[in-house]
Amino acid sequence: MTKRVVLIIQARMGSTRLPGKSMMDLAGAPLVGRILERVQRCLRLDDIVLAIPETDRDAILRSLGERYGVQVFAGSENDLVERYYQAALWSRADIVGRLPADNPTPEPSEIDRIIDHHLSLEHRGFSSNLSVIGDSGYPDGIGAEMFDFSLLAEARERHSDLRQREHVHLNFFDYSTRQVVDAEWCPVSTVKCPQEFRRPDLVLDVNTQEQYEFMRQLYEYLYPKNPKFHITDIIRWYDEVYQPVKRPN
Repeated sequence: MTKRVVLIIQARMGSTRLPGKSMMDLAGAPLVGRILERVQRCLRLDDIVLAIPETDRDAILRSLGERYGVQVFAGSENDLVERYYQAALWSRADIVGRLPADNPTPEPSEIDRIIDHHLSLEHRGFSSNLSVIGDSGYPDGIGAEMFDFSLLAEARERHSDLRQREHVHLNFFDYSTRQVVDAEWCPVSTVKCPQEFRRPDLVLDVNTQEQYEFMRQLYEYLYPKNPKFHITDIIRWYDEVYQPVKRPN
């Protein structure tokens, strides 16, 4: 039976470290808009859902999602496990994809790669190329996470720790410690990053003003040349344009 794969993108206006970042400008469009236009080029997704908090200040994100033609689900602001569970239930997801809205350069082909990997498994589990797992070699922020809906439903009942409720991946895998939460209950796997962009040193997140400024420069340089710029274009810009300017003589 074909499994329905739904990518759920979590976004909110009330970020504690960089409030309002979801609507910050990247080459003439909001940050979340840039994410949506990139993931809409994925070939292996059955649906895309923008999952936002059900608050007045986040209504602007609902309007943005509708403008980009994606489904929008509003749920809990701080209980991300609950928001993902309800969004997945609402969108009839068999396989849930997770992408935080602080990764403005998702690579469509790499999201398709982790979907194909996950669908090839003979058991349920958690698969990710969102950040480094083992020696996968991925830049931080170009892939996504995939996990079975049944595991999300069980995590919702198993884990009540506030930090786990706020950070979905911590129910399955901790990137900071590189520890699997419960390998018997939820095996964790990944794929090898292609050699041409194997750059685990590269972080493409926006959580601070400094990271936003970095991403703003990246988009202003690359987007006008090619709106569908690839991770290899990012690496070339970083090594040949950005880094030489940042390094003093």
